[in-house]
Amino acid sequence: MKMMMKTRIVVFAAIIGLVLVGEGRVTMAATSCDATQLTPCLGAITSNSPPSVLCCSRLRSQRPCLCNYLRNPFLGRYVNSPNARKVATTCKVPYPSC
Repeated sequence: MKMMMKTRIVVFAAIIGLVLVGEGRVTMAATSCDATQLTPCLGAITSNSPPSVLCCSRLRSQRPCLCNYLRNPFLGRYVNSPNARKVATTCKVPYPSC
């Protein structure tokens, strides 16, 4: 079980790295879209653990970027997962309708 979680974390980090290298960082208004900012949410998204205060804070700051993340073939499956929706609800961050 722990090995599976470590594998997911490594895969998620690798995907984020590839996305950032491939696309660069996108700036929208005053928000810098940086998917790595959501790393504190990884545990809550890949398991049933509750999101941390830091996760919720980062999710709020990245909210303008969520539609971009949903459209991204590498990140979309994580951002559009049932657990990601639970995290958004718990953090009181409206889930985007893109």
